[in-house]
Amino acid sequence: MLRPSALVEHSTQAFTLVHHGGNAPIARRLDRLVASSWARCVKEYGIEPRARSEHVVLDTGSLKERQQRLGEMLRVAHAEMENLYEQIAGSGYAVILTDGEGTILSAITDPLLKREFRRAGLWLGAVWDERHEGTNGIGTCIAERRPVTVHRDEHFMSYNIGLSCSGAPITDSQGRLLAVLDASSVNSSDTRAVQRHTMALVNTSASLISRYQFLNEQVDRWVLRFHSRAEFLGLPQEALIALDERGLVRAVNAAALEQLGFDDRAELVGRPFDGVFQIEFGEIERRAASQPGAVWPLRECRHGRRFFVTVSAPRLRSAAPAGLVLPGRSRTVATFVPAPAAAPPAQPSAAADWRRLGSDPRVCESLRRAAQLFVRGVPILLHGATGTGKEVFARTLHALSPRAERPFVAINCASIPEALIEAELFGYARGAFTDAAKEGRRGKIQLADGGTLFLDEIGDMPLALQARLLRVLEEREVLPLGSERPLAVDIHVISASHRDLAQMVQQGAFREDLYYRLNGMRFTLPLLRERSDREELLARILAECAAGGAPPRIAAPARSALLAYSWPGNIRQMRHVLQALAALHEGGEIGLADLPPEIAAAASAGETPAPAAPPDDSSPLQAAERRALLGELQKQRWNMSRTARALGLSRTTLYRKLKKHRLPLAHDGSQLPR
Repeated sequence: MLRPSALVEHSTQAFTLVHHGGNAPIARRLDRLVASSWARCVKEYGIEPRARSEHVVLDTGSLKERQQRLGEMLRVAHAEMENLYEQIAGSGYAVILTDGEGTILSAITDPLLKREFRRAGLWLGAVWDERHEGTNGIGTCIAERRPVTVHRDEHFMSYNIGLSCSGAPITDSQGRLLAVLDASSVNSSDTRAVQRHTMALVNTSASLISRYQFLNEQVDRWVLRFHSRAEFLGLPQEALIALDERGLVRAVNAAALEQLGFDDRAELVGRPFDGVFQIEFGEIERRAASQPGAVWPLRECRHGRRFFVTVSAPRLRSAAPAGLVLPGRSRTVATFVPAPAAAPPAQPSAAADWRRLGSDPRVCESLRRAAQLFVRGVPILLHGATGTGKEVFARTLHALSPRAERPFVAINCASIPEALIEAELFGYARGAFTDAAKEGRRGKIQLADGGTLFLDEIGDMPLALQARLLRVLEEREVLPLGSERPLAVDIHVISASHRDLAQMVQQGAFREDLYYRLNGMRFTLPLLRERSDREELLARILAECAAGGAPPRIAAPARSALLAYSWPGNIRQMRHVLQALAALHEGGEIGLADLPPEIAAAASAGETPAPAAPPDDSSPLQAAERRALLGELQKQRWNMSRTARALGLSRTTLYRKLKKHRLPLAHDGSQLPR
């Protein structure tokens, strides 16, 4: 409960700042955006900071109408909100989505704190623009069109000074504000450093939703993705430019403006592409057709700076946009809604996929035996660490089978929120739920009819859906959500997991009957560092990354380091590293100094150093605590909420211990501020 004296002091400071400006004591500690907002509250809206709270809340009909305006973006936003909440769960925050006018359309709240959030006015239908609620993370984000944190007494209204809010804008492909993503706490005691971390998470999630919206709106145009650093392609930081069939720029995202040094979209939209980058549009079309997915360097016209570029060709408006991967986690947001049925994609030849698997004797023998079983209808279960090539192995089995001309449909059970995986797998009938497509949607199981369904990370499928999947496999029919008529399906299932499913069965985390239904024969794929064909894989992947051109040469010391490195991310990590090296040294030579530091170190050490070495003065007890923390982080795949629960700590305590032991916040090595 706030002290009456605190409320009086706050309102006094508000008027002092507005009427005396920079001379007011509080002005020295207020963010410029917050100070501007306070001035608007008094001078434009005529708000009294000591006014009683009278939250404006829309009726149910008006709320549903506003939710429907966002269309499919709302479902994508829900999925990313789940992602964000999972990262900050247990810290007293709610994740909130509003429209561009500040009306709360969706919220994920700790069940134990729902009453407190409702009392604060943070509930569905409430309006949180500045005119109604004064300075706050949502309303001020809308007014300023940029990410903003409003912490405790930075709120203008006295009754809001117990809140802490971080809001980030979600925009369309033309830069128009569509929505705001916000994380709010009703009784925050966090420091500014923790607030900055929360703001960074919110902004990343908002950027991903905006990126999805851009790709969805521009799916029928050429889309160029670029960045000054090749490793940022595919991440929220990448720049996007959409081109029409004449090669004119039709849309750019904020990252494109920043990367190219423009202040206004009007400076770019309508320009011919060859006036932006030093290349003819026809060459872009040719490369997209002959080298899909390739990355190549281009220079922009104004200053001649180099960027790394990849391009995607236009597709039909009904097709789903390419999946969007979040930094630091294997979750996809743009494939949550199954696309309508389409012609089966062309399957790669068996020979081509066989070459991609390499020549390691254990892998080849596993493939030979699995192929014999697969053609006889025996279910295959693949086990192996992340990045060992489980999907490539599954695609090869499919390509070698009589089903090769039929669809191969892959779904990553760990990449889809529990709330959406049911619709993804089973599809839904017309009118099954609010915002459902009028004609309904076919699920992945139906799309795989006659072919192969690959269920990656099957161990992450919720128990309730495991029962439904078992019924599909046993009865060979699927019942879409909202439908009363089951549909017959003919599918052959390959499943995969990096987890020990047998152990999960013993722990009650995986259904025993489904395990035996999927485990006709289990094959384990070796880690990259255990394979005998590492040098062959290195050469082949580098040639693929060169996209038809001459691959760069690798100097002997660099080759030794690449082969000595332990590759904790396995083949996937090798591909990402080589893709960046191929782009940076096109037609040249890769030396030891060009390699990432942790790989260059492998030349002499023979192994990868552990991340973030502990302080030199650590005691045996501290070293043991650090090892325990690192072990649990790795076990939980750097998911902070799960790690905190497993260790019996609050998230705040966990972050404090990570900082003390200088451990990374994520497996990519990003560090806590010291």
